[in-house]
Amino acid sequence: QVQLVESGGGLVQAGGSLRLSCAASGRTFSSYAVGWFRQAPGKEREFVATLNWSGGSTYADSVKGRFTISRDNAKNMVYLQMNSLKPEDTAVYYCAARGGLGIVPGTKSYGYDYWGQGTQVTVSS
Repeated sequence: QVQLVESGGGLVQAGGSLRLSCAASGRTFSSYAVGWFRQAPGKEREFVATLNWSGGSTYADSVKGRFTISRDNAKNMVYLQMNSLKPEDTAVYYCAARGGLGIVPGTKSYGYDYWGQGTQVTVSS
């Protein structure tokens, strides 16, 4: 079992930056693929970024060039650096993980087994 706890959300002006953190439990977390999703009010949860166990990353077109996903396996941490934030980035952001060495869970939420509780990001115009 893996438990995920996000932090770092908040209120920021358009053009600003935030770094979200996700603390994970579990001794074998380094072999897990991780991802970030977000859900705005009245909308479905959508993919933001994913990072697999070997370091390969994928981003949603809407955040490419502005957001960066990274991990520190020694600390069991996952990060999402968000720059040049826009009002349309406002959402609850969720950290997700999928176990199994070599598995690439992709961009769909059903590909992930573990989820955090979410952290609110609000970008004002």
